[in-house]
Amino acid sequence: MPGTGLWRTKSVEQSILDTDEPDTKLRKNLGTWDLIVFGVSVVIGAGIFTLAARTAGDVSGPSVSLAFVLSAIACGLAALCYAEFASTVPVAGSAYTYSYATFGEFIAWIIGWDLILEFAVAAAAVSKGWSVYLQEVLALIGLNVPTVFEFGALQFDWGALLLVAVLSTLLAVGTKLSARVSLVITIIKVAVVLLVIVVGLAYINAANYTPFIPPAQAATEDSPAIEQSLLSLILGGETSNYGLFGLLAGASLVFFAFIGFDIVATTAEETKNPQKSAPRGIIGSLVIVTVLYVAVALVVTGMVPYTDLATAEDGTRSTLATAFAIHGVTWAAAIISVGALAGLTTVVMVLLLGQTRVLFAMSRDGLMPGALAKTSSKGTPARATILVGVVVVLAAAFFPADKLEEMVNVGTLFAFVLVSLGVIVLRRTRPDLPRGFKAPLVPLVPILAIIACLWLMLNLTALTWIRFVIWMIAGVVIYFLYGRSHSRLGKQGDVANGGQVTG
Repeated sequence: MPGTGLWRTKSVEQSILDTDEPDTKLRKNLGTWDLIVFGVSVVIGAGIFTLAARTAGDVSGPSVSLAFVLSAIACGLAALCYAEFASTVPVAGSAYTYSYATFGEFIAWIIGWDLILEFAVAAAAVSKGWSVYLQEVLALIGLNVPTVFEFGALQFDWGALLLVAVLSTLLAVGTKLSARVSLVITIIKVAVVLLVIVVGLAYINAANYTPFIPPAQAATEDSPAIEQSLLSLILGGETSNYGLFGLLAGASLVFFAFIGFDIVATTAEETKNPQKSAPRGIIGSLVIVTVLYVAVALVVTGMVPYTDLATAEDGTRSTLATAFAIHGVTWAAAIISVGALAGLTTVVMVLLLGQTRVLFAMSRDGLMPGALAKTSSKGTPARATILVGVVVVLAAAFFPADKLEEMVNVGTLFAFVLVSLGVIVLRRTRPDLPRGFKAPLVPLVPILAIIACLWLMLNLTALTWIRFVIWMIAGVVIYFLYGRSHSRLGKQGDVANGGQVTG
């Protein structure tokens, strides 16, 4: 019977109805500006302060600015699909909730498990980057205190632990308060980014843009095949460093810099007018950060030859401050460190927010323990927030974060593909649903989004794909051991098929 078992769907009406249950009700107090701030605050962070320079030096050369444009196009197409869903299904959970309404419970679980990977790993990785900048800022004021200590066979990162603990507490207190804190910090870091662009313009040498796409680097014994992009491997390329494959691989890497605009969709349930505010928040934040990213990439690659931004033999990676330090502009490098510290703070906060809302939505549906869906007197999922905080603290404080960006990328791109496909499906199965925003040129725009995202996925390394498959297999096992038997939809015996609930 269609719509039963693994493929039982939860109707849009039921999803919206569940948001009114007293014990799991979230407070609606966010507006358009709050959503734009959340979007900008989470997206402007690691991408500007670390990825731009590193990707230019190691992978793409000066064409890193074009890599940002390619990633932005893929994100823009997916953003239109997210905006339609957020205005049609204004429920916490983002891609997880949308998949439940279109593809069924099993695919919804897969995407929810995928989002857990995206947000938790990203929060842990970025908090460790924050800890590095904290050590630099402390050194600027004369406190040479390391933020990482050896703890037996492990490394204890107290900086990352401090950040995640404080932000988790803040989120448990209230989403509106988090938005206000995020606004103040976002203003600071955008000001720093604009300062970088203005000051850096004076040091640009047009000769540094040549060659814009450097010739492909010859393969070495230190660059095993499994470390190159899957597309390069399939087409017989030797490496994906520089050249055309390097440009494409760079686009897939800097995609990490755009992760976050989709988190705006997870807050739709807490928005006063989600039909209008959610699309504006998603698209508005993406436009703002794309302009800033491309400008910064052009400045940093124009200031110094891309080879000066390559990772050093001792493993030291370049950052945005590297280009200024080379020119002796030490004060600018210091300001960038402070800006990065502020920038990464809000990135981690909104990643924790997104992770909590996905876990909350899955718990409300019974696919995760239902106790995590209980909301506090402040209207926030405090239990889920505390659990997420503890897990991310452990991951960030005791485990290394190398190569985590690519794991986050493949998970996010997979979510984008399903959301884009879901728009096409829901247009056909539920044309009657009121849509506050409609993606233009459907099905063309969703199809282009799917192609663009799959293309970026192919340009991630083969090793990343292997890790991703292992994570997904683990998710399937957990679903069959727990989620399937505890599903509220399954227990009720109600099946949503085409929006009609049947027994």
